[in-house]
Amino acid sequence: MTTDILSTLRDHAAASGRVWLQGPAPVTYAELWAATGRMANALAALGVRRGERLMLQVEKSAEALTLYLACLRAGVVFLPVNPAYTMAETRHFLTDAEPALVLVDGSRLAGLATAGVKAMAFDAFLAMAARSAAESSDPPHAPDDLAAILYTSGTTGRSKGVMLSRENLASNATALVGLWRFSETDVLLHALPVFHTHGLFVATNCALLSGASLIFLPAFSPDAVLAALPNATVMMGVPTFYTRLLDAPGLTPEACRNVRLFISGSAPLSPATHAAFRARTGQAILERYGMTETNMITSNPYDGERRAGTVGMALPGVEVRVTGEDGAEVAKGDAGAIEVRGPNVFQGYWRMPDQTAKEFRAGWFLTGDLGAFDADGYLSILGRAKDLVITGGLNVYPAEVEAALDALPGVAASAVIGVPHPDFGEAVVACVVGKVEPEAIRASLRDRLAAFKIPKQVIVLEELPRNAMGKVQKVDLRRRFANLFDGTA
Repeated sequence: MTTDILSTLRDHAAASGRVWLQGPAPVTYAELWAATGRMANALAALGVRRGERLMLQVEKSAEALTLYLACLRAGVVFLPVNPAYTMAETRHFLTDAEPALVLVDGSRLAGLATAGVKAMAFDAFLAMAARSAAESSDPPHAPDDLAAILYTSGTTGRSKGVMLSRENLASNATALVGLWRFSETDVLLHALPVFHTHGLFVATNCALLSGASLIFLPAFSPDAVLAALPNATVMMGVPTFYTRLLDAPGLTPEACRNVRLFISGSAPLSPATHAAFRARTGQAILERYGMTETNMITSNPYDGERRAGTVGMALPGVEVRVTGEDGAEVAKGDAGAIEVRGPNVFQGYWRMPDQTAKEFRAGWFLTGDLGAFDADGYLSILGRAKDLVITGGLNVYPAEVEAALDALPGVAASAVIGVPHPDFGEAVVACVVGKVEPEAIRASLRDRLAAFKIPKQVIVLEELPRNAMGKVQKVDLRRRFANLFDGTA
């Protein structure tokens, strides 16, 4: 049975002294509940109504998470945006989502002046909320009400707004809390960004539903994580977190003595990293699988074998199947397309009904990933039908980078691929044709793309491999440059 996030939060607030954020100045659940009421009242005073969009583009903070909860209370649709995005990248979200209010770091206000949107510095909003009443008259809510829109880039270059309902979020968190054994005695080490489903929903909602505490780090750094680990019981991260921790001499069994669970997601965790972490710490990382459109889909078991190179079994209440080209389910061991259905699956793409229809077949969502179940029911991800590159847990779609490359003087053609990288999991690599200098290309992209999208290397070729129809053969490029970052290329 799904547990409502807001009613659970209210219950935790009523429990005397229960701590939400640990630290020198701990924040209790009662204080969190009061802060969400003040923010909800501030939104109302600014004219943001139920069902309207609120866009937030700020650096990570506890206040950003509080605003997400305030939007749930007010029935306002929460729209977080990566603060690394340039104004050119952000403009699409403004025109597509038409937010009623945009809250940003003060340095971004000047860039929004000509965008035709109502914008306010986040600090000014927080000051306004601090002067507002803590008691809020929340409107009625229904499970299918839209809770959030998270934008994920499309292979055509146009970002798609993923519409997530209150039920999508609550049902998934309920399943994860049970599966991963979260309780009010847990302390979750939170070093993830909060504009992405992993840090915003998976981590935050698991803590909220269970009444757990957070150790809230502004960003990941090995030193900060190792300093906090002795006080934590659970850590969620992307594979890059774990590879960097393995490079730190402070990663020892003693440092991890109180941690009952390490979880990895957002990108494939290599079996080598899994084995190395277990050898160093005695802990088997639990790998799971999800995406923006579906929240979490599968997980390795809490009890039982956490099988390296797999993402485990379907979550309770979620159905997963692997199908062939004819749409029929394939036998275990055979590869095919991964499809999913359940209360975790999103409502559709914002204002893109045709695209939404293409992504579903008879009620099943087509993930675009390829995989196979083994004889024991563990799912392995074999690749992506789409050309998505996941670097350091962040999604990069080649079409967007290629468009930026092709607009540069001297570039005749480009193809962007992901290749294995020992630190980031995958690295963005650009293959270009033209009379250009690789470092000049990278420098030219800095004002056009967020830093994580800029190719780690630019390779100049005489021509790109193409088939008889003129389509670039990226498989050939990936094979050719697979060893680019391991020192053997």
